[in-house]
Amino acid sequence: MKEKLNNTMRFYLLATQLKYKIRSGWDKTHWNVTKERLESIAEHVYGTCILALSIDSEFETNLDINKVIKMLVLHEIGEVIIGDITPFENITPEEKAAIEHEAMEKVLGNLIKKDEYFSLLLEFDEKKTKEAIFAYHCDKLEADIQAKVYQDMGCQNPLDKQENNVVFNNPKAKEIVQNGATSAFDVWYGWDKPVYSDDEIFLNILDFVKSINTQVNF
Repeated sequence: MKEKLNNTMRFYLLATQLKYKIRSGWDKTHWNVTKERLESIAEHVYGTCILALSIDSEFETNLDINKVIKMLVLHEIGEVIIGDITPFENITPEEKAAIEHEAMEKVLGNLIKKDEYFSLLLEFDEKKTKEAIFAYHCDKLEADIQAKVYQDMGCQNPLDKQENNVVFNNPKAKEIVQNGATSAFDVWYGWDKPVYSDDEIFLNILDFVKSINTQVNF
């Protein structure tokens, strides 16, 4: 019993440290969002779960939504140890995956369901099953939506005030701006839209988010 209690609290106390870790994409070396309190990683995780439930409610996804939610709840736990590594940190996807997987195993510790949870994390990363692809799309789209929320709140700095933004060291980001992007969300939109190229539901949601003011009550 003592070991089970210890494992339960160890995992809980470690994983919930994500409540206190800020999403790197909004910090001073990325989009430099001007807001007293920025989104935490845990808030992002919660957003992905709510988005998954919303979409599953309104569209015929034909998914094991419980499996999707487990993936989304767990998919950032490695960041307790390594922090939020963005695609702009001079690290290859392979290196990032190796670092994340090692961190995830450490956080899972000796949980009885460790193997099940770690298998779900690997499935999420491999993006081969329909549940994993859906979860991955929710993860990306939630960030796009948050970028639009910050934009509509007036917290996003204009593109000509992004001197320290490492995103613009990337040729793809530069190309998006050259092709007509005029706001931070435009860059997010141009960057992630190809991710959903074969998923009409996510494409429609992304376009809808672009067309609305998220600060107006529905």
